[in-house]
Amino acid sequence: MKKLVLSLVMVLCLAGASQAQQRYAVIDTKYILDKVPEYKDADKKLAAISQQWQKEIDDRQATLDKMYKNYEAEQFMLTDELKKKREDELFIREKEVRELQKKRFGYEGDLFKERQRLVKPIQDKIYNAIQKLATARNYDFVLDKSEGITVIFADPKLDKSDDVLKELGIKF
Repeated sequence: MKKLVLSLVMVLCLAGASQAQQRYAVIDTKYILDKVPEYKDADKKLAAISQQWQKEIDDRQATLDKMYKNYEAEQFMLTDELKKKREDELFIREKEVRELQKKRFGYEGDLFKERQRLVKPIQDKIYNAIQKLATARNYDFVLDKSEGITVIFADPKLDKSDDVLKELGIKF
């Protein structure tokens, strides 16, 4: 009798486990992007723009460095008024270089905006293809292995966020 009950429980567990099985796929978006010609072109354009902006910043930094060296060499011969004037000018130039660097390469700077303009449409196209494939083949999850494991697509019916909110007593 014990064996029969144990066997029945095992069969029910296996049946439940097979129904709970989810279908998933793994992709490598880096590999996909490397094969998309539009992405290669966009990446080259971004690299060229980035080099141009970096050269602009480097040139301004070199000018600033030269100004600092000149100031250090001449500061002993300058009056207090001229020292203050030069220090203020150096401070302003240094601030300009930092602001330009932030404007070009900072968070949501020019490079970020260019990347959004050039690369985002390509990424959206790839995402739509992944979503179409996932829906057509009934995948519950699509994972990206290019930079660690990231969920690219998850079947919305599997999202239990609202259930968690209910459990927490939060109305939505």
